[in-house]
Amino acid sequence: MRHASTGKGKAEQFEAIFLPYLDSAYNLARWLTRNEHDAQDVVQESYLRALEAFGGFHTERDGRPWLLRIVRNTCYTWLRRNRPAELVTGAVDVAEEAIDSGANIESAMIEKANSELIRRALEEIEVEYREVLILREWEGQSYKEIAQIVDVPLGTVMSRLSRGRRELQRRLCPATETNK
Repeated sequence: MRHASTGKGKAEQFEAIFLPYLDSAYNLARWLTRNEHDAQDVVQESYLRALEAFGGFHTERDGRPWLLRIVRNTCYTWLRRNRPAELVTGAVDVAEEAIDSGANIESAMIEKANSELIRRALEEIEVEYREVLILREWEGQSYKEIAQIVDVPLGTVMSRLSRGRRELQRRLCPATETNK
């Protein structure tokens, strides 16, 4: 396997591999930190950590799971230092998503209300379920990639996704719980 330090300049190679994943890194950090500014700080720190560890990265590997694992670990380190209670409660406060300007007012209001319901429901889910949901449903990571990022067995990823989806559904549709 070829190490990242060979070939063209380290910084150029790093940028070529990891810059395309900046949005994914920010998205994960934003969901875990609950704050846009904090997420930016965490992503910046994550990219610095990734650059420092880049010499051991094999360029044949997919860089996205490797980077997102660094982002995840950096988020948890940051949360332990700055907001230890967050790791217990799992609350998330994410900025509202922008609504497509081409939508009519009624559609925009419905979309905003639905987005807010989903955001609130996700805020209430434990962080270990929320992170696998975000990685799978928003970031499109495979189960195997999530297992690498979160550093848990594949079966744990599947279990957490199942429980997280069930919990999200329970929070979005409380009437279905009472009918069971």
